[in-house]
Amino acid sequence: MALDADEEILQDFLVEAGEILEKLSEQLVDLEQHPEDSDLLNAIFRGFHTVKGGAGFLQLDALVNCCHSAENVFDILRNHKRQVTSELMDVVLEALDHVNAMFEEVRNREEPTPAPEALIDALNQLARPESDEAPVEETQETSGPGAVGPGESDQGDITDEEFEKLLDALADAPSDGETSEPSEESALPPDSSGNDEITDDEFEALLDQLHGKGQFSGAAVADDEPSARASDAGSVESASGDLISDDEFENLLDELHGKGAGPSAAIAGAAPKPEPATKPEPGKAERRGEIKAAAKPSSAPARDAAPVAETTVRVDTKRLDDIMNMVGELVLVRNRLQRLGSESEDEHMHKAVANLDVVTTDLQAAVMQTRMQPIKKVFGRFPRVVRDLARSLSKEINLVMHGEDTDLDKNLVEALADPLVHLVRNSVDHGVEAPDVREKSGKPRAGTVTLSAEQEGDHILLSIVDDGAGMDPNVLRRKAVEKGLYEQDAADRLTDNECFNLIFAAGFSTKEQISDVSGRGVGMDVVKTKIGQLNGQINIMSEQGKGTSIIIKVPLTLAIMPTLMIMLGDQSFALPLVNVVEIFHLDLTKTNVVDGKECIVVRDKVFPLFHIKRWLVRGAVGQAEPDNAHVVIVAMGTRQVGFVVDQLIGQEEVVIKPLGRALQGTPGMAGATITGDGRIALIIDVPSLLQHYG
Repeated sequence: MALDADEEILQDFLVEAGEILEKLSEQLVDLEQHPEDSDLLNAIFRGFHTVKGGAGFLQLDALVNCCHSAENVFDILRNHKRQVTSELMDVVLEALDHVNAMFEEVRNREEPTPAPEALIDALNQLARPESDEAPVEETQETSGPGAVGPGESDQGDITDEEFEKLLDALADAPSDGETSEPSEESALPPDSSGNDEITDDEFEALLDQLHGKGQFSGAAVADDEPSARASDAGSVESASGDLISDDEFENLLDELHGKGAGPSAAIAGAAPKPEPATKPEPGKAERRGEIKAAAKPSSAPARDAAPVAETTVRVDTKRLDDIMNMVGELVLVRNRLQRLGSESEDEHMHKAVANLDVVTTDLQAAVMQTRMQPIKKVFGRFPRVVRDLARSLSKEINLVMHGEDTDLDKNLVEALADPLVHLVRNSVDHGVEAPDVREKSGKPRAGTVTLSAEQEGDHILLSIVDDGAGMDPNVLRRKAVEKGLYEQDAADRLTDNECFNLIFAAGFSTKEQISDVSGRGVGMDVVKTKIGQLNGQINIMSEQGKGTSIIIKVPLTLAIMPTLMIMLGDQSFALPLVNVVEIFHLDLTKTNVVDGKECIVVRDKVFPLFHIKRWLVRGAVGQAEPDNAHVVIVAMGTRQVGFVVDQLIGQEEVVIKPLGRALQGTPGMAGATITGDGRIALIIDVPSLLQHYG
């Protein structure tokens, strides 16, 4: 293995192969739904082929072998010699799992662990045509997907594997025949004109050795190769036998590869020579042209093909994080200057601060955009998750996805992966009923799980919706009492929405049977905690017999947060704006006490009231309360409460700074920031604050 190869080459492989493998998982599940889609079959074949090529360059033999066996299967499938079945897909998906595992080992600079022999054997068996159950003669290629079977020799097509062997033969493979195989030097002798080419006779001898004398007729090549054939005269013979011009050939290559990106440069760079009296067969001529291009790339520029300039550059994410931190500091300075500018009567000062505000805002947006990734990086794994889980549970489920191109912060994309996987698995396991049950209730046998994402202001809304049985609030109330979470009276007073949110309580599960999928009461509480750490909210809506919707709302970025600045005594605090519902002035003498808790009634709705100054400011417990105060209604999920505060400063964008080691883990605190007037303000973590003190 060449893991000590050039680091840049290895990184290129990791990036390109990583993107291909992500796409393959989705494409394979899609293929199971559309087994006749030839474009999809070709795309999957090319995916495995490309990963194999990159792995071969780095001498990652275990990865090459597994990809090669999978590639062979798809060569058979795309040539319609075998049908796509669920059993076949099980084997191929298992192979993809091993390819992904090996890829992660390479990413960690470890030697890849070869796939099990039984899996490779299963792939090789699937790489044979269904009609070809008997072994073919040893004189013909039997391991490649395009092996020539009985009655097929007249087609004369050579497979990718045969072509690779042909290249090996040119390099150093010994011949079995009477004449010795030319070495690389003798196979490509430099002639007087300086061209490293093999003669027609040498090329024909090699093909005769592969196929048997006179057996290769130059028929159509595999469908991923150009259909035209390059002749020695620099022209191309079409399927009908007519010659097309050099310009037409260039245009054909541009269509196949993109302008200037294909092998046209090497072909065009070779000087055309007179057409031989006996024209070589088109299939051979084209392959010889490919070998020439591979053996000695032409230094001459391609005609009419200007080089395409690079439009992207790879940047380490740590560097982006550093830039984001510096922009955050700039935002703090801007806030400070805005505060100072508002106190000044100098018109020029006002204009300069206003300009700084515009530039800083634009810079902040631009830097945030560089960190953005489409959420399809997370969504891409769900077709496989749903497919495997549905098969293990004997359910029929369709997955529908919307808004995969919605962008959000890279860190959020990574942080949302596990919670979303758990919620989707929960919908498949708990939500959607078995096919027979659905049929009896008048529903289609196949259930539907819909995953969608959309941007709403500076937040992202994610929803997981199923058309399953829905949740019964009475069952949830009973379980809550059984588990000691509520007394019967308190449970009876819970609204349906509050009952649905009980599933987020630690250890709470309605599943009677414990399985390897669910039923242990572990997971949903972790999901809610994780969403809370992302300054997000999660809500559940459900209707019996109709299904369940889980809605998640998270900010676009974690680095800069809009907040409501408040004062408690002489200390500044920041409330995340995502939690703030409304603000009003209140006569504190008109409060009520319900179940021993102080409450207020606003528009016929009751809100618990909390004097958070008593929790957060030292010495505030014994102080007399004023008759009037500001109340901020904050929300966590479906629950809303009122916070009594001394003073409202206003809305301000803050940069979140982690608490020092001595203060880490302080209940109710998410971090700290510097305010526009230069003070340090603690950022309140509303769920944690209420959980600890409320």
